Amino acid sequence: MDNIVMAIGLVLVIEGLLYAFVPGHLRGMASKLGGLSDEQIRIIGMAALGVGVLLIWLARVFLHA
Repeated sequence: MDNIVMAIGLVLVIEGLLYAFVPGHLRGMASKLGGLSDEQIRIIGMAALGVGVLLIWLARVFLHA
């Protein structure tokens, strides 16, 4: 449970930093999302999910000695 709370907190910190320091870039990215199809957005989401799971697995295997 502690890991879940820490992970959610880290996500919120990173997201907050993006909103605080590059709001114009985030607005531009959001407007570009409107031009993508649902399938393209789904593929991007699944790719991000896969990279995230891979990073977590690598950290657990190699850094959790």
